[in-house]
Amino acid sequence: MQERAASSAEALTTIGARHALLIVNRNARNGGAAIEEALDVLRGAGWILQEVPCSPGQMAADVIRAQARPEIGAVILGGGDGTLNGAAPALIETGLPFGILPLGTANDLARSLGIPPDPVEAARIIAGVPPRPIDLGEVNGIPFFNVASIGFSAELARDLGQDVKKRWGKLGYAIAAFRLLRRSRPFTVWIRHDGAEEKGKTIQVSVGNGRHYGGGMTVASDARPDDGKLDVYSLELDHWWRLLALLPYLRRGTHGQWKDVRTFHTTECEVRTRRPMPINTDGELNASTPARFRLLPRAVQVFAPTHPEGTVP
Repeated sequence: MQERAASSAEALTTIGARHALLIVNRNARNGGAAIEEALDVLRGAGWILQEVPCSPGQMAADVIRAQARPEIGAVILGGGDGTLNGAAPALIETGLPFGILPLGTANDLARSLGIPPDPVEAARIIAGVPPRPIDLGEVNGIPFFNVASIGFSAELARDLGQDVKKRWGKLGYAIAAFRLLRRSRPFTVWIRHDGAEEKGKTIQVSVGNGRHYGGGMTVASDARPDDGKLDVYSLELDHWWRLLALLPYLRRGTHGQWKDVRTFHTTECEVRTRRPMPINTDGELNASTPARFRLLPRAVQVFAPTHPEGTVP
């Protein structure tokens, strides 16, 4: 896999290798935001863009697999975290580096990588920096960029429809969370990692690869998608209202300071619950417990600054 990624990155320096597949989710919240100007930036930098439509219900990974050819040197993805998540399996398989034009509601991966929210500025990043490797997380064989969660966040993803996100943007997360909060109840969980198993009552277990998720939450203050570890936390709170007090810490990624928040770093772990529970991966409900998580080190390459402002080198 790493050999394929290296070959694709080297291809970018050869004649004709600046051909890129362009997949744009024009139904994303900001799907029409300055996209043509952003594409003009890429074309002005020498990119030849082949836009391929992604039909409703079709995964970006299927488009990439169908269109990948030797002259294609990269993939440009215009959309939100769901679009990126849908492309991940094919990015791993083909080794093609990818660029991000943030068009979604939260754009958590772009934030984690220091990519500007303005698609035009993001296009200048793609045009101006070489691709670099980052890690992926994986749960039950499904890769994710940012975080996979069981409990509150998964229920929130289920309740947060596309119409709410499109209309309210990040405020939609707060609206849906407020509606959900008072009916949330703790559940029993068993977490096995590094040779030991721990049992607890929790309202959420999250396994993070990147730094940001959920339109404003932070997995850990020092987390990076290239640091070679998964950041895990479990919110073992007695009452739902304590989550309100914890919220500022969750936004900063300092919730590990609380005595009723279990945190640890690892490269793999297993999570069991009494009954199957859905798992939210980058905003998509596509897995359920029991869950096996593992790190996929340096699994893909992305056009992004080497050390974004505010991260730890």
